[in-house]
Amino acid sequence: MLCVNGVNLYYLKTGTGEPLILLHGNGGDHRVFLPLIAKLTSHYTIYAVDSRNHGRSDKTDVYDYNVMADDVEALINKLSLKSVNIIGFSDGAIIALLLALRNKRMIKKMALLGVNLKPSDFTQQSYQYVQQHYEQTNDPLFKMMLEQPNIELSSLTKITIPTLIIGAENDIYNPAMFVEIADNIPNSQLKIMTNHDHGSYIINNDMLYPDLVKFFEID
Repeated sequence: MLCVNGVNLYYLKTGTGEPLILLHGNGGDHRVFLPLIAKLTSHYTIYAVDSRNHGRSDKTDVYDYNVMADDVEALINKLSLKSVNIIGFSDGAIIALLLALRNKRMIKKMALLGVNLKPSDFTQQSYQYVQQHYEQTNDPLFKMMLEQPNIELSSLTKITIPTLIIGAENDIYNPAMFVEIADNIPNSQLKIMTNHDHGSYIINNDMLYPDLVKFFEID
């Protein structure tokens, strides 16, 4: 546990090698990565973080991707980490993208799994599900997804960090969006997971291990 930006953030640290930050998705925590962590520890020092309002980290009244990015930036600085690698899934990918847009020197490489730029990137069916769930539960995590993020596609051209973008064939976001993101980040690669949905290729499995190790290979 580490106090940064006014909140206590829980993180799991394990392994040896270059620092690799893992950022989970909405409603999850670091445990979704455990099978992947088990394999990555021989290559990297893993910092698997629970975002605010998730897992074992503090619960707050603030639900905002930019503030969550502030948290992670403060965590990296407080741990005195330099040139980190990041794997972000869903909300975690949004956080990584926001960090890349504001602080290019902090990140060496990043993998964005199931990322989106705006709520309008949802498929119609997925948006309706999120909207209905929020109306029934008043869950602020779902309200956040209905209102955020708001990242302009044109801003991605400023990112020079090597980036791996992964989306699913049956994702909750419109498939064309992943192509547009890859087309606008100059030094990027795109991989579409066939026969998978938004989380099936990453949550509680190590399926991406070969692709991630290949991408993050130590120079």
